[in-house]
Amino acid sequence: MKHSPGFLAIVERSKARVPEVTIAQVQARLAAGAGIRLVDVREDCEWEAGRIAGAEHLGKGVIERDIEGAIPDKDAEIVLYCGGGYRSLLAGDALQQMGYTNVASMAGGWRGWLEVGGRTEGAGGG
Repeated sequence: MKHSPGFLAIVERSKARVPEVTIAQVQARLAAGAGIRLVDVREDCEWEAGRIAGAEHLGKGVIERDIEGAIPDKDAEIVLYCGGGYRSLLAGDALQQMGYTNVASMAGGWRGWLEVGGRTEGAGGG
């Protein structure tokens, strides 16, 4: 997908503030039972089509409104993902502005997860 220059500019600004983690790092943290909160910020239809096994869903359109009810601990380790890693950076930036201190974006997102054969669930998952 070709992104507009304005969108890419705000993603780059968010990227300077929000740490990115690799898919391998997320898989290792999940395997270790580290208690991370893996949050899918994609649209509802994307979530319903398949998702990372064990992920929670708070779409980018509602995450700021709903995060404090879903994850009240502002120091919780939260890893966000989307289709490719851009929307999750933007959502992570917003959560940091809300006082969340341990937020990261998973580089590569859902597409990267599928490429490495990560565990999935839902209609498009296993």
